[in-house]
Amino acid sequence: MVKFSEALNYHEYPRPGKLSVHPTKPTATQADLSLAYTPGVAEPCRVIAEDPLAVFRFTNRGNLVAVVSNGTAVLGLGNIGPVAAKPVMEGKAVLFKRFADIDVFDLEVGSSDPDDVIRFCELLEPTVGGINLEDIKAPDCFYVEETLRERLDIPVFHDDQHGTAIIGGAAFLNAIDLTDRDISNTRVVFSGAGAAGVATARFFRELGVRPENIVLVDSRGVIHTGRDDLTPIKAEFAVDTDARTLADALRGADAFVGVSVGGAVTPDMIREMAPNPIIFALANPDPEIDYDLAKEVRPDAIVATGRSDYPNQVNNVLGFPFIFRGALDVRARGVSEGMKVAAAWALAELARQPVPESVLKAYGLDRLSFGPDYLIPKPFDPRVLWTVAPAVALAASEEGLARIPIEDVERYREELRARFQASYGLIQAVTVRAKQEPMKVVYPHGDDLRIIRAARRVLDEGIAVPVLLGDTGVIKELSAELGISLDGMIVIDPVTERETRRRYAARLVELRRHKGMSEATAERAVFDPNVFAALMVEQGDADAVLGGLTTFYPETIRPALQIIKLEPGRTIASALYVVVAKGRPYFFTDCAVNIEPTADQLAEIAWAACEVAEGFFDREPRVAFISYSDFGSALGEEPARVRTAVELFREKHPGIPADGEMQADTAVVYDLLKARRPHGQLDAAANVLVFPNLTAANAAYKLLNRLGDAEVIGPILTGLARSVHVLQRDAEVGDVVNLTAYAVADAQRKKRLAASR
Repeated sequence: MVKFSEALNYHEYPRPGKLSVHPTKPTATQADLSLAYTPGVAEPCRVIAEDPLAVFRFTNRGNLVAVVSNGTAVLGLGNIGPVAAKPVMEGKAVLFKRFADIDVFDLEVGSSDPDDVIRFCELLEPTVGGINLEDIKAPDCFYVEETLRERLDIPVFHDDQHGTAIIGGAAFLNAIDLTDRDISNTRVVFSGAGAAGVATARFFRELGVRPENIVLVDSRGVIHTGRDDLTPIKAEFAVDTDARTLADALRGADAFVGVSVGGAVTPDMIREMAPNPIIFALANPDPEIDYDLAKEVRPDAIVATGRSDYPNQVNNVLGFPFIFRGALDVRARGVSEGMKVAAAWALAELARQPVPESVLKAYGLDRLSFGPDYLIPKPFDPRVLWTVAPAVALAASEEGLARIPIEDVERYREELRARFQASYGLIQAVTVRAKQEPMKVVYPHGDDLRIIRAARRVLDEGIAVPVLLGDTGVIKELSAELGISLDGMIVIDPVTERETRRRYAARLVELRRHKGMSEATAERAVFDPNVFAALMVEQGDADAVLGGLTTFYPETIRPALQIIKLEPGRTIASALYVVVAKGRPYFFTDCAVNIEPTADQLAEIAWAACEVAEGFFDREPRVAFISYSDFGSALGEEPARVRTAVELFREKHPGIPADGEMQADTAVVYDLLKARRPHGQLDAAANVLVFPNLTAANAAYKLLNRLGDAEVIGPILTGLARSVHVLQRDAEVGDVVNLTAYAVADAQRKKRLAASR
């Protein structure tokens, strides 16, 4: 639990609050400012005056949401007022930005009168693309939202109502499936008749629960037709029943949904529920009944809470960022029930898909799969964005609520992936190429959980045919534990492949006799999976090898360098990483092989990186040779060596813009480059960075990855006649899949080159 002082320090330092405003356009010069403000700003103003919808082209309105609250019902704090509510609203803004890249103004309204909140939002409409109402007490919240939905032409969404309803609804759909129930005949009891309780009960009706099967319980007991103290909203749920207490209502009930107070449900109450009950105790921080206690009393129950330290957390962050993302991207006029239902079904379906390694790692889990303890995706699952937002956008389009209806859902999904995972946009083109001619890829360490998971994805996506090397029994046991089928994969245990080992050992002697390799040494060597895999590729029994992961880079690459020839025209092998920083790809080389390259080798390494940038990632290379000196500003062996490399590169490849030696910031900041080298070859910032030694290259990409949140693809090995690549030891399943796609595309290219010679 976060200490009180830590929470205060977090909010106060190094600057107060959690939000700031940053310009998205240059503001460094007078010319920039004249465009940002007067006189340049007049031009978009005139265009918008003639065509109000042009505001989405020239301003941030299309990606801007207002989080509006009057602080009358804040979290578990109650009516603490708008000023005290501000940290919560800032926190909401952070979640919007973190999960869906939506900008937010948090706006706290100094009035408890709901009509004031309504009028405030009406006046606000021209500024924002949507409004997220937050922490407004019931029943005011119903009145405010319903009125604004009628009056405004932008999405209005009260998350306290619909967030819990949608996420709880997704979990409920999967719980219904797991308990083999018919939703129309399922009896559901709700504890709590506030904003969340009412909205969730309404939403469950949208999902298919019949009204007569819903019992709502408030602080005075069951809401039944005999009560004379019901508000119009509560009267909507009044049923003809003899039940008067929560205990009465739960007797024989199929499901319980709690949005009330901790401890409201006792063990005796859930003992009386139907077989395989569904228990959603969502009060926070204390559930209506403790998770462990509920499972102890009813082992047959499916249990969910609002807490992150138990399975099946019903967390609103799975909803609102992605619902608004989809709504904003089609410029929806509102958020309909159909859009909410689409979001719930999308979440439910996603929970049934295999869980990525990155998600398992984030939550410290070895495995996770659809079942009683995993009903809905985890909040940090990146797939939620490109699953929920397209579902919402499509529903808005089909209902006629979209100003720019979505035409191609899959294209939109891919755009979201590329936008929010910059490396995905790069690797996707390579993956598409790999799928055109899937090849056989051998993994020397097939008994690693990550490799098994990745191999299944690689096969299912049609990227490659995986060959797993290792103890067959161990691989089968691990795959069974994970629930992963090995069908379609090739599993080879080098220990049992006596004839293949004999053949490979003979070939190894041929290749290494000049280095003193004896038959006995070769026979021992082929037991090494790295050696076995390299010989498989060299002999044509596989098309590519993807090693590493459990061994250090030199241990993996050494057998490949000893067994596989260099490509024609190459004198060395080299490695590079694709580093995606702020959405832009850079090609860092050499990061893994050559410790202190000569000038000739630097020129060769640079050319290899250019081939990768242009041939695989469709990027026009602009090469910068990095040093501690800017164009002769400092003396030393290294700057001189780098200058020579630049000259050699230009002689051999005059059509590729290249310059150096230069410092790293000069290379990537064009204003600096232009000032320091006015007549140089580079007409834009460099994207291929050639470092003078392994230390500099390795340190640069790792610092950007760890401190700058840059995404990396690699290492990509170049120079060998066959496709060989080596994973980092901390690689995740997604990294394995990405590098497999590259290995296949590389193998395709090498096959074509070999055929043309």
